[in-house]
Amino acid sequence: MRPGKIVAVGKNYLDHVREMGGSVPSVEPILFMKPPSAVIADGESIMLPSRSDRVEFEGELVAVIGTSVSNAPSEEAALAAVRGYCAGNDVTARDLQAIDGQWTRAKGFDTFCPLGPMVTGIDASDLAIATRVNGAVHQQSRTSQMLRSVGELIVFISAVMTLEEGDAIFTGTPAGVGPLNDGDVVEVEIEDVGTLRNPVRSA
Repeated sequence: MRPGKIVAVGKNYLDHVREMGGSVPSVEPILFMKPPSAVIADGESIMLPSRSDRVEFEGELVAVIGTSVSNAPSEEAALAAVRGYCAGNDVTARDLQAIDGQWTRAKGFDTFCPLGPMVTGIDASDLAIATRVNGAVHQQSRTSQMLRSVGELIVFISAVMTLEEGDAIFTGTPAGVGPLNDGDVVEVEIEDVGTLRNPVRSA
């Protein structure tokens, strides 16, 4: 799957906000984008760039748009535009994120957007989500713990930009993010969605 655009949401799980020492967005969600060139599939390798000394995993639920939507008038209309869901990994060069003060470079390297196979016909409002590295669980939460639901996020995003068929929305990551190293295998598993599994290699 190669989305036309990838819109991601920051600070959407309270426990992750706290672990990063940040504050909860008081009014509106925080948006950023990842380039389509960063997308890799299940089983493909995440490549650690030489420019970064700390690359981290961020397991997330990803909503895939099926019908173009602009200015969705309600959460119901927003959810009607969703084709399905997949597991995603918002791979991040954490050291570069801190240096830059914005997130484009840190989240935009080639291979920094693993996406799993899409499933349709599910209710994604309360699904278990977990991230494992070499079999050890590091993130464990439920999508019901998101500060803003999928429907709310699409209403907000579609008021900014038209979401088109195939676009992907990363909905935020729970607490437990951590480093990836050469030789690791990282898995993002979401209830009713499946498991995204990627080996990690030095570039």
